[in-house]
Amino acid sequence: MRGDFRPTREDILKYIHENPDRSGKREIAKAFSLKGEDRVWLKDMLRDLQDEGLLNQERKRLSRAGSLPHVSVLEIYSRDADGGLLARPSEWNDRFGEPPIVSLKPSRSGPAPGIGDRVLAKTFPSDEGEGPAYTGRVMKLFEKRAEAVLGVLRQADDGSFRIEPVERRQSEMTVSRDDLNGAEKGDLVEVEQVSSARYGLPRARVIQVLGSLTSEKAVSMIAIHAHEIPHIFPADVLAEAEAAKHADMAGREDFRALPLITIDPADAKDHDDAVFAEPDTDEKNVGGVIVTVAIADVAAYVRSGSALDREALKRGNSVYFPDRVVPMLPERISNDLCSLKEGVDRPALAVRMTFSSEGRKIRHSFHRVMMKSAAKLAYHQAQAAMSGAPDDVTRPILDTALKPLWAAYAVLKRGRVSRQPLELDLPERKILLKPDGTVDKVIVPDRLDAHKLIEEFMIQANVAAAETLEAKLQALVYRVHDAPSLAKQESLREFLATLGMSLARGAQLTPRAFNGILAQVQGADNEALVNEVVLRTQSQAVYSPENLGHFGLNLRRYAHFTSPIRRYSDLIVHRALIASLKLGADGITPAEEARLEEISGLISASERRAMAAERETVDRLIAAYLAEQVDQTFEARISGVTKSGLFVQLPQYGADGFIPISSLGDDYYHFDEAARALFGSQSGKGFQLADRVEVRLVEVAPLAGAMRFEMLSEPKPLPGSKRSFHKSKGGRKMRERASQPRGRARR
Repeated sequence: MRGDFRPTREDILKYIHENPDRSGKREIAKAFSLKGEDRVWLKDMLRDLQDEGLLNQERKRLSRAGSLPHVSVLEIYSRDADGGLLARPSEWNDRFGEPPIVSLKPSRSGPAPGIGDRVLAKTFPSDEGEGPAYTGRVMKLFEKRAEAVLGVLRQADDGSFRIEPVERRQSEMTVSRDDLNGAEKGDLVEVEQVSSARYGLPRARVIQVLGSLTSEKAVSMIAIHAHEIPHIFPADVLAEAEAAKHADMAGREDFRALPLITIDPADAKDHDDAVFAEPDTDEKNVGGVIVTVAIADVAAYVRSGSALDREALKRGNSVYFPDRVVPMLPERISNDLCSLKEGVDRPALAVRMTFSSEGRKIRHSFHRVMMKSAAKLAYHQAQAAMSGAPDDVTRPILDTALKPLWAAYAVLKRGRVSRQPLELDLPERKILLKPDGTVDKVIVPDRLDAHKLIEEFMIQANVAAAETLEAKLQALVYRVHDAPSLAKQESLREFLATLGMSLARGAQLTPRAFNGILAQVQGADNEALVNEVVLRTQSQAVYSPENLGHFGLNLRRYAHFTSPIRRYSDLIVHRALIASLKLGADGITPAEEARLEEISGLISASERRAMAAERETVDRLIAAYLAEQVDQTFEARISGVTKSGLFVQLPQYGADGFIPISSLGDDYYHFDEAARALFGSQSGKGFQLADRVEVRLVEVAPLAGAMRFEMLSEPKPLPGSKRSFHKSKGGRKMRERASQPRGRARR
């Protein structure tokens, strides 16, 4: 009998692509729970896919042609026998084995790349049976990175100078006095190697002094230089920004009488979104509301192809560090002309959205306007007013602006509940600094209704932008978040089984299904563990000209529209709206439309770069803060489990450190990937992801942002892992090895 579910061709291809180590016919059938006649059907389907050239078979394994993203950042490392360029992906997951090789074809125009260059390229599965797995066509040549090492200048006891590299994998270097280039001990510097010795340390010279490590903002400067984040605006960009003139009313609707207000963090320096809400007076929409979201009209000042535009694309987004912001646009634009200041005329692109009483959007319309903010509020200030404690600013607008906003949010919240986006409970931490740039304290800000209100209004505005552009058949950049891969779904299923929880196979998981899992553990001891694993099951959101929907928000179409000051994606969407709705002559150009795939790849890479730099800066700040607390004990939570040891996070600080497996005790510890645990083969006890433990800080490397801990807590029983492992052949072998008189086992 046929089962209730048969995978589609794409389901099968996707599974094989994501599970190269489990791609035999039996494993595929098991993954999709196919039995009986369904297995015969699967065999025929796999044969058809091979006949069509979509699958290859080597021995008993099937493989799909193509595993690189269609647009990838590649590094050129060599040439083939014919002189052609060979490249590998800049980012590659080692779980899929060696990174694939790409045979590159140069772009039809522009400079020719060479060995050592980084390029953005379109990649295609190779048709050849031998040689590189892919061919690629260069879309963009990145600026070549100088062979420089970032480090701190130290002076040894004998008076000699050395460079302590920021990256731990790099070795120290010596610097002669003649090569200091004005650097002083304690300075953060860039150096280049000038010679290497057969014995001893290589010699370097200072090529740039970045500032003292003891100064403010020095820690973020490490990340800025390590990740090559552009942070100094070129002269022509600044000149263009300074020459910009205030936009006038030409071609704009007058929204200045509408009491739009801004609600932002208390320390915000720019204000690019304003909101207003009112009841819908239409008798056909009883209980409905009309929400207006106005966004700074950056496109009026940053024209396609201008120096400002080129620099904004190069940066991709603003980068936010605890001690500074590296903006996408100069302050003249972001903090002045495009900041929706209270009581000042400002150009904006506004969307008016009508919702039913159930929170369902009925209609929307876009308008290019001139507005005037009625008030500038902080989140806590607006929340306090709605909680019965208005101040001199909020009291006059309590009834006219704030209460209608909260009433509209109550309506939109009904729609959100019905939509069921993914609801993860993962508090965010914020580092507060002292005047000298060092850590004062780490806090978890309250999650207020004021935050949720603005967030939901912005989500709906983003949806409206995507819907409008699709309806106009206008090319755009979507914000896409794909569903979790089948491999991650299977991994989650195995993990939940260790907790006695089940996850149905077959039908594609939905955010509602994940929320059901989270609801089962709410308030339980393993709540944090399950939230963490569900988070790691998710795909990474990216930008793309192709719509894949947004899984996490449970939306079919979604585009970033609400922050063109700090995201280039939003600027593209603004231009697309201006062009498709005929709102002006400064819309998206045909040349931009032709480059949307390239632009999406660039800004996705910029976003990943920013996230890595922000994370590393936080790690360095916390490591420096805790450097004086070596040998102190801390309450921690296990944040990662690997074959080599445990990562632990200090909840008070949000910082991670490592515990090597060799320091856990005399038992032979086994890594249980499904349970996210390490457990002893003799005792059956161990440690699991999200366990709360007590640890001692053993070593700190502030420059690298690294900390090493020692486990003080005793391992706990892990019956699920113990049963599954001890019954296995591997478990028997492990116990035999552990019982041999060889001292502490190799970890």
